[in-house]
Amino acid sequence: MNQSILEAIGFWVMGVISHMGYGGVFFLMTLESALIPIPSEVIMPFSGFLASTGRFSLPLVALVGALGNLFGSWIAYAIGYYKGEKYVRILVKKYGKFILLTEEEFDSSLRLFSKYGQWLAAASRLLPAVRTVISLPAGIAKVDFWKFSALTFFGSLIWSYVLAYIGYVLGQNWEIIRPIFRKFDILIVIIAILLVGAYLYHKLLSPRIKAKRSS
Repeated sequence: MNQSILEAIGFWVMGVISHMGYGGVFFLMTLESALIPIPSEVIMPFSGFLASTGRFSLPLVALVGALGNLFGSWIAYAIGYYKGEKYVRILVKKYGKFILLTEEEFDSSLRLFSKYGQWLAAASRLLPAVRTVISLPAGIAKVDFWKFSALTFFGSLIWSYVLAYIGYVLGQNWEIIRPIFRKFDILIVIIAILLVGAYLYHKLLSPRIKAKRSS
């Protein structure tokens, strides 16, 4: 995305939060999770900075951010659930460029979901490339709504709190996270993959190994 557009979005985000408070955080995080390209890497660190000034409560702003993500994920989930893969693919082909979602990224999210299942709903909230997209394949696969919601909220709460805490610690210097945040994407992806791998080992491989040893 053009740098000037990113700057304009950043200033708009800060204006919304400054005027609407917690409601602005909820609104913006809802948009982000509903596939509108509003960067949570600006929303939550700026909110964390405001928490450092005493305007917000850090735990509460993280909670509101997570709830916004959850509400937005319900919108994307509903589209996938009620419209199906064929309809969603048509939307991605026509309008994907406006929400920064390519057909390849959509296909990648479908493959990840088919491979790792509903637990990816939680882990994906820590994966920058797929964190907002994964709700579509979850809806298409008609994953249990309440389990999807619980896992999405858990992952979103971690993401929201970490970003808000960084803004809280950096204070007025919170904006330095914007140009350097992408450098941490690889680390975040590695951690998330390790978490998913550990879960799969615990649930799938470990019982088989124990069964073989006992036989």
